Amino acid sequence: MYRYIGNKAKLLPIIMQTAKRIIGEIGVVADIMAGTGVVSLEFRREGYSVIASDMMTYSKHHLNINLLVNQPPDFAGLNTINSANGSRYEDVLLLLNSLEPVEGYFYNEFSPGGIPQNGSEPRKYFIPENASKIDAMREQINQWLAEGKLTEIEESLLKHTLIMATNKVANISGTYGYFLSSFIRSSLDNIVLLPVQFEENDNINHTVIQGFAEVVAPDIRADLCYIDPPYMKRQYAANYHILETIARGDYPEAVGKSGLRDWWDQHSKFCTKTRGLDSFERVISSMHCQDFIISYSEDGLFPLDTLISCFEKHGTVSVDYIDNSRFRSNGSPLPKQLQEYVIHVRK
Repeated sequence: MYRYIGNKAKLLPIIMQTAKRIIGEIGVVADIMAGTGVVSLEFRREGYSVIASDMMTYSKHHLNINLLVNQPPDFAGLNTINSANGSRYEDVLLLLNSLEPVEGYFYNEFSPGGIPQNGSEPRKYFIPENASKIDAMREQINQWLAEGKLTEIEESLLKHTLIMATNKVANISGTYGYFLSSFIRSSLDNIVLLPVQFEENDNINHTVIQGFAEVVAPDIRADLCYIDPPYMKRQYAANYHILETIARGDYPEAVGKSGLRDWWDQHSKFCTKTRGLDSFERVISSMHCQDFIISYSEDGLFPLDTLISCFEKHGTVSVDYIDNSRFRSNGSPLPKQLQEYVIHVRK
């Protein structure tokens, strides 16, 4: 999908092997910090029933598309749009791609053509042409929602599609914590909404929840819970603030040089040494589930011994060790390889 802190695409085979060893080929799996939905989607492909949750709104839209559909929705509320492709979804994308640019919120707050409201120097997340196109698309989607013309799944599909297109032209090194000083080649391309390639299998009877893991855990019953917590102090809500703004369709105050939205309502305790272990314990003790798989890394906030001591309060613990490539900035003294852990806790 896109570069994402802690993305688990490379670990999918090991995660699936571990799950099958623990609960077999069928069962209910909870993925309670699902992020972009890569792991949830793989569990769907493997035939499991999935309960996926995350605190971020953009994650909810990704999960809705990854888990709840296998073909484009009808867009019946937009039946006045002329059909050119035999697919109303593609017709809607054609209309959005053809909109006249609007010099609105994204243009002013996130492109050098605009003037940030807080008086900061113009920001360079997007070239002006792409920022104004994002404004036009956002305003059209918001108008359709206000008029009651989109279902929840249709809203998710359009916002998922827009987020994917936005990522391709964002002038960033990997996250939206800050923009690059000069525009990279990919950020100069014109933003274009492209149709999603849908999973065609019929396994779509899943559940998507938005909320903190500690809050949703007591209401979940599952055979297995997969936990992919934040490893570091970096908050996802801050590092992906622009995607959250697209997902919510709002116009928050853009604060500071980087233009962050107020993200404290989505602050994760797992990113703190003072509250992280307590959050792990709350999830494991309160969920109606016997088996838990936790992904972690040697670069994480907590040493492996500390995690094991925490988890052993609730059951037996075993660990698989995986060598993986470390993401490094230029000139980083860190080794190229790091050790990842797949921890199994059985209550």
